Amino acid sequence: MMAGDLMHEEEVSNVKTHEMQADLYCIQCREETPHVIQYINEEISTITCRRCSRVVDIDIDIMNELYDEVYQRITTKPARLSKESREDLSHFFFSLPSRVISKPYRLFRDANDTQKAIRRYRK
Repeated sequence: MMAGDLMHEEEVSNVKTHEMQADLYCIQCREETPHVIQYINEEISTITCRRCSRVVDIDIDIMNELYDEVYQRITTKPARLSKESREDLSHFFFSLPSRVISKPYRLFRDANDTQKAIRRYRK
Protein backbone atom coordinates (compact mmCIF):
# COMPACT_ATOMS: atom_id res chain seq x y z
CA MET A 1 0.00 0.00 0.00
CA MET A 2 1.43 3.35 -1.05
CA ALA A 3 -0.14 6.42 0.49
CA GLY A 4 -0.40 9.49 -1.71
CA ASP A 5 -0.58 13.14 -0.92
CA LEU A 6 -3.30 14.64 1.18
CA MET A 7 -5.96 15.57 -1.37
CA HIS A 8 -8.59 17.47 0.54
CA GLU A 9 -9.18 18.47 4.13
CA GLU A 10 -12.16 20.22 5.58
CA GLU A 11 -13.19 20.98 9.12
CA VAL A 12 -16.90 20.73 9.72
CA SER A 13 -17.56 21.94 13.20
CA ASN A 14 -14.77 20.06 14.92
CA VAL A 15 -15.23 16.93 12.91
CA LYS A 16 -12.30 16.89 10.50
CA THR A 17 -12.70 15.13 7.19
CA HIS A 18 -9.99 14.48 4.68
CA GLU A 19 -9.18 12.25 1.74
CA MET A 20 -6.03 10.47 0.72
CA GLN A 21 -5.06 8.43 -2.30
CA ALA A 22 -3.43 5.04 -2.04
CA ASP A 23 -2.77 2.07 -4.27
CA LEU A 24 -4.65 -0.87 -2.75
CA TYR A 25 -5.65 -4.32 -3.92
CA CYS A 26 -9.22 -4.26 -5.27
CA ILE A 27 -11.08 -7.56 -4.98
CA GLN A 28 -13.34 -6.61 -7.88
CA CYS A 29 -10.56 -5.53 -10.25
CA ARG A 30 -8.29 -8.30 -8.89
CA GLU A 31 -5.23 -6.10 -8.93
CA GLU A 32 -3.65 -3.13 -7.19
CA THR A 33 -5.46 0.04 -8.26
CA PRO A 34 -5.70 3.66 -7.08
CA HIS A 35 -8.22 4.17 -4.27
CA VAL A 36 -9.59 7.22 -2.46
CA ILE A 37 -9.69 6.81 1.32
CA GLN A 38 -11.99 9.20 3.20
CA TYR A 39 -11.45 9.87 6.88
CA ILE A 40 -13.58 11.36 9.62
CA ASN A 41 -11.12 12.61 12.22
CA GLU A 42 -8.61 9.76 12.20
CA GLU A 43 -11.12 7.01 11.35
CA ILE A 44 -11.53 5.61 7.83
CA SER A 45 -15.13 6.13 6.66
CA THR A 46 -15.03 4.97 3.01
CA ILE A 47 -12.64 3.42 0.55
CA THR A 48 -13.43 3.85 -3.16
CA CYS A 49 -11.69 2.16 -6.08
CA ARG A 50 -11.00 4.77 -8.73
CA ARG A 51 -11.09 2.20 -11.52
CA CYS A 52 -14.33 0.27 -10.85
CA SER A 53 -15.95 2.70 -8.36
CA ARG A 54 -16.50 -0.08 -5.78
CA VAL A 55 -17.13 1.57 -2.41
CA VAL A 56 -16.48 0.04 0.98
CA ASP A 57 -18.34 1.93 3.70
CA ILE A 58 -17.05 1.63 7.24
CA ASP A 59 -19.63 2.40 9.89
CA ILE A 60 -18.48 5.25 12.11
CA ASP A 61 -20.40 6.48 15.12
CA ILE A 62 -20.44 10.13 14.09
CA MET A 63 -22.06 11.18 17.36
CA ASN A 64 -19.27 9.53 19.33
CA GLU A 65 -16.68 11.31 17.19
CA LEU A 66 -18.48 14.61 17.81
CA TYR A 67 -18.75 14.02 21.57
CA ASP A 68 -15.04 13.20 21.73
CA GLU A 69 -14.20 16.45 19.92
CA VAL A 70 -16.44 18.56 22.18
CA TYR A 71 -15.06 16.88 25.30
CA GLN A 72 -11.51 17.52 24.09
CA ARG A 73 -12.27 21.19 23.44
CA ILE A 74 -13.90 21.71 26.83
CA THR A 75 -11.19 19.98 28.84
CA THR A 76 -8.32 21.76 27.08
CA LYS A 77 -9.86 25.25 27.07
CA PRO A 78 -8.37 26.39 30.41
CA ALA A 79 -4.87 25.34 29.35
CA ARG A 80 -5.27 26.98 25.93
CA LEU A 81 -6.45 30.25 27.53
CA SER A 82 -3.56 30.20 30.02
CA LYS A 83 -1.04 29.60 27.26
CA GLU A 84 -2.52 32.37 25.14
CA SER A 85 -2.43 34.86 28.03
CA ARG A 86 1.18 33.93 28.88
CA GLU A 87 2.32 34.36 25.27
CA ASP A 88 0.83 37.84 24.76
CA LEU A 89 -1.18 39.25 27.64
CA SER A 90 -2.01 42.57 25.98
CA HIS A 91 -3.32 40.86 22.81
CA PHE A 92 -5.28 38.41 24.97
CA PHE A 93 -7.07 41.22 26.85
CA PHE A 94 -7.51 43.31 23.70
CA SER A 95 -9.15 40.44 21.77
CA LEU A 96 -11.31 39.19 24.65
CA PRO A 97 -14.26 41.62 24.25
CA SER A 98 -14.70 40.87 20.53
CA ARG A 99 -14.37 37.14 21.17
CA VAL A 100 -17.04 37.27 23.88
CA ILE A 101 -19.39 39.23 21.60
CA SER A 102 -18.86 36.94 18.61
CA LYS A 103 -19.13 33.70 20.62
CA PRO A 104 -22.93 33.27 20.18
CA TYR A 105 -22.56 33.60 16.41
CA ARG A 106 -19.64 31.15 16.35
CA LEU A 107 -21.62 28.65 18.44
CA PHE A 108 -24.63 28.99 16.12
CA ARG A 109 -22.43 28.48 13.05
CA ASP A 110 -20.75 25.51 14.72
CA ALA A 111 -24.13 23.93 15.51
CA ASN A 112 -25.29 24.31 11.89
CA ASP A 113 -22.07 22.86 10.53
CA THR A 114 -22.33 19.97 12.98
CA GLN A 115 -25.90 19.20 11.87
CA LYS A 116 -24.74 19.14 8.23
CA ALA A 117 -21.89 16.77 9.08
CA ILE A 118 -24.21 14.44 11.00
CA ARG A 119 -26.71 14.37 8.12
CA ARG A 120 -23.95 13.68 5.62
CA TYR A 121 -22.48 10.74 7.54
CA ARG A 122 -25.74 9.24 8.79
CA LYS A 123 -27.01 7.45 5.73
